[in-house]
Amino acid sequence: MKLTAFALCATSAAAFNNFFAKKEVAPVAPANTFTVDTLPGALAPVGFFDPLGFAEKADANTLKRYREAEITHGRVAMLAAVGFLVGEKVEGSSFLFDASIKGPAISHLAQVPAPFWIVLGSTILGFEQYRAKVAFVDPADVPVDQPGLLRDEYYPGDLKFDPLSLKPEDTEEFEIMATKELQHGRLAMLATAGFMAQELTDGKGIVEHFTS
Repeated sequence: MKLTAFALCATSAAAFNNFFAKKEVAPVAPANTFTVDTLPGALAPVGFFDPLGFAEKADANTLKRYREAEITHGRVAMLAAVGFLVGEKVEGSSFLFDASIKGPAISHLAQVPAPFWIVLGSTILGFEQYRAKVAFVDPADVPVDQPGLLRDEYYPGDLKFDPLSLKPEDTEEFEIMATKELQHGRLAMLATAGFMAQELTDGKGIVEHFTS
């Protein structure tokens, strides 16, 4: 578990290599060029890893939905991984909730007051509504046999939110950055799954494991 968390922290540092470089928004790849051969995220020595053959059975729009799901889950997992460590590190000393939230991170949500759930739920709903508007075709205009149709001009994960202008204009640089984000997200999904399994196993927080 310590090795997993260390790897998460070490690889995340690569994301800041171009932090201060001024970048422009990259051109979006149309749906008809979104294929297995053009997908970022495949690295040697594994290459394109799809042992169950999901990609082989998918058309371009289905493949886009798969990538949209992967990048979204990866981003949530990266936030969750940081939340696990920070939440446990500041427990008992935070100004939030009168510093009353304690214990393993998996138990924190059960300890927060009810109004917090309203704020959390409203925030998530707002983000998801925005994502649906940017990424997906209006359901009224979607053919019955193509549920969850993504817009032709939409690139998975590109929600037009880039306040620091980190997104490269060059296609090759964009694919490199997209691959870095995917790799960080994949590692974070494994890490958070490990965090939860470890805390469920012995009831101890991840930070507690580091300090014991």
